[in-house]
Amino acid sequence: MAPCMRLNLITDGIGNVDLPQRVDNRSFLRLMPENFSSDPKPRRLPPLSALRAFEATARHLSVKRAAQELSVTPTAVSHQLRLLEQVLGVMLFERLPRRLVLSAHGAALYPGTRDGFDALEQAVARLRAPPPRKTLTVSATPAFAARWLLPRAPGLRTVAPGFDLHVHASLDPVDLHAGQADAAIRYGGGKWRGLAAELLWRERFAPVCSPALGVKSAAGLRRQTLLHHAWRSNARRPVTWALWQQEAALDRLDVASGPTFSEETHAILAAVAGQGVALLSLALVAEELCSGALVQPCGPVIEGDGYYLVYPAHRRDDEAVRAIRAWIGPAANPAAP
Repeated sequence: MAPCMRLNLITDGIGNVDLPQRVDNRSFLRLMPENFSSDPKPRRLPPLSALRAFEATARHLSVKRAAQELSVTPTAVSHQLRLLEQVLGVMLFERLPRRLVLSAHGAALYPGTRDGFDALEQAVARLRAPPPRKTLTVSATPAFAARWLLPRAPGLRTVAPGFDLHVHASLDPVDLHAGQADAAIRYGGGKWRGLAAELLWRERFAPVCSPALGVKSAAGLRRQTLLHHAWRSNARRPVTWALWQQEAALDRLDVASGPTFSEETHAILAAVAGQGVALLSLALVAEELCSGALVQPCGPVIEGDGYYLVYPAHRRDDEAVRAIRAWIGPAANPAAP
């Protein structure tokens, strides 16, 4: 490595900078900000403190209020104003009884100082502003988002602390190719055009209900209200009570009766409240089964399709997608509440 020399920049707020010892003009220009001249002329300006005192006084038309803004005494402001008038050789204010007005020279100077300090204030504010947070958006059904995804949200902060999570909960699949979300959790067969699909787990469905109902066998379902929830019209193989009855070979079960909920979460709440027996995803009610709020009184358990983490195939190595995969992949244990 070439030896370095220490270059002290006499510019407020900039520290020492290490530069290569042998630097030609072209390489030095590359180190400079754009539009920075290689032969800068010194600025012929009055003292900055005097200009600041003038701008504040001209804005308030009051030495007292300018002093309050600048956290100095009115005497100090007056001193800076007199200094500026001496340097410029003109009067900037007309000092009338009980009030202060700008002279013609002051009125000509004020817009430039105001705009200059406004620009400086904005530049400093941009430097002080915290860097924008990165976000990642995951789409899932409302039931999956509420029952499985959100309880595991703290895990994202562990694997990707630089990201903020946005959850898009909808029964309608988002257009991942259009960037409506970075990734999605989808239930199905695992094949979606242009999307990479990583299997999280195969879903399993069974009857569940409150233990207060006292259901002990499949035959006991005949005396219970069956709870239903709507499946999307494009679902490949909806797991319904009619399908379960066929698998169970249970006759005299009225699978057409009972309330239907548009959203699976509502069916879960109704089951917990003892309003009937629901045919539900065992993964989404794992917490209630562990706590005893729900029980699985009988089989059979129906194997469904899988839950998949999906994202555009060409975005596999994107930072947001990598963070989602690192977060959701290890968490994909359907038995864990």
